[in-house]
Amino acid sequence: MSRFNRFLNGIKAVDVSFYIPGPMASLQLADMGADVIKVEPPWGDDMRALGPRGAGGKPLFYEALNAGKTVMRLDLKTEEGRNSLLALTDDADIFIEGFRPGVMDRLGLGTAALRQRNPGLITCSISGHGAQGPLAQSAGHDGNYLAGAGVLHRNGVPPRFFDPPIADLSGSLFAVIAILGALQSRARDSQGCHIDLGLADVAMPLQLFEIAALGATGKVPQPNSTYLNGGAAYYQIYATGDGRHVMVGAVEAKFWQAFSEAAGHPEWIERQDEALPQLALIADVAKCLGTMTLADFQERFASGDCCVTPVLDLAEAIASPHHTARGLVARTEAGLQSLFPAWIDGMPPLAREPLREDLNAL
Repeated sequence: MSRFNRFLNGIKAVDVSFYIPGPMASLQLADMGADVIKVEPPWGDDMRALGPRGAGGKPLFYEALNAGKTVMRLDLKTEEGRNSLLALTDDADIFIEGFRPGVMDRLGLGTAALRQRNPGLITCSISGHGAQGPLAQSAGHDGNYLAGAGVLHRNGVPPRFFDPPIADLSGSLFAVIAILGALQSRARDSQGCHIDLGLADVAMPLQLFEIAALGATGKVPQPNSTYLNGGAAYYQIYATGDGRHVMVGAVEAKFWQAFSEAAGHPEWIERQDEALPQLALIADVAKCLGTMTLADFQERFASGDCCVTPVLDLAEAIASPHHTARGLVARTEAGLQSLFPAWIDGMPPLAREPLREDLNAL
């Protein structure tokens, strides 16, 4: 077993959240060896109804999010269900919930009630807009959070939302970061804490460059106004003549020089610093690359250190030499699994065990 899969051995986490953000966070904890108990209502997590079905009608998205966990069902609207959850959290280290602010308190299962019984418990509440503020009770999804954070505005005309869902998945990762930090703090003082994480908030730290620039210049970044959102020829997606696409990411001068020379256009080298948006230079590069097939492109740039990459579909990406060598997509009896993207002490993380159903739960 990889050391990574033992990082959190002995840690117990109880997760009563649904859909993506909370379960994705507890999945990372389970990957690191935590004992994760996923508590669902009697009818199960509504995530079971989303996405395609695998062998025997299994819901693939739900299974992917909850592999390696123990799933049990409790009716938290009943006294018996609430008492069962309290018993689960009495010896837990981590509690994750994803209800709207105030719901757990109304059930008598809020942070204050849980930590009165278990002062060392680390509770993490993941909601759309956080527990404080004018939108605390408002519903939303990933695209709503990115729209309200200023991300969609500058990324395309008209604005486009993203796949995978950036706010949902970043929220999961920020939750895990905070939980791991809280575990480290608790090791010093034996005290738990409450983590209040709003998915609408997580896009802000991802925009540290744009926020710093706005503060210094007072200028709101517009579509095609920076190299990151389509303004530069050296950081751009181009079409090939056979209907494929390639990504040119030659940001540094040495890479742009290598790209320009390999393309047969050394005159482009001195044009890298043209004002954004570089519409004329983009058109020139597009015309050049549009005369090539994808195979031509790969052959021409194979030996150059140019930061150029074919745009692969998901099946092509998984089968590529890089991802095959890294071994971070595993084929199991249940299907394909995407694993934690890090090797520890020379070993990749192992494929996850299937989720376990606790049939004795209510």
